[in-house]
Amino acid sequence: MRIAVGSDHAGFSMKEELAAHLREAGHVVVDCGTHSLDRVDYPDFGAAVGRAVRDGQAEAGLCVCGSGIGIAIAANKIAGIRAATVHDATSARLAREHNDANVICIGERLTGAEVAREALDAWLAAEFEGGRHVGRVEKLDSLGGESA
Repeated sequence: MRIAVGSDHAGFSMKEELAAHLREAGHVVVDCGTHSLDRVDYPDFGAAVGRAVRDGQAEAGLCVCGSGIGIAIAANKIAGIRAATVHDATSARLAREHNDANVICIGERLTGAEVAREALDAWLAAEFEGGRHVGRVEKLDSLGGESA
């Protein structure tokens, strides 16, 4: 799977660690930046991951910032993106199963490296359940966001 990854400076170290984990698992990583610990603004990188997924450069996305919240808000501004801030394997699995999240967001300051890897793996292994969730996801998608 092609997975877009992005972070601000506060999530850079975890982004690098999770990108390596993805590569080791056989995924292709599309790195949307940042590429250092220099201070940057998370909206730029959440939106870049969202656009990469929207435009088909990647099938899914991973964002990391200090809390996982701001970068999720940015990614969700892109039409067709359903970004979820996750805190563990259970929240990550449910984000895919119930919300068909195509981007997950993690907070480096709040989530340890092992828990983040477990969450990422759980999200990748999960599948959208459909059924009663389809109409809800359609409503989410109809709310809009930045288009092409």
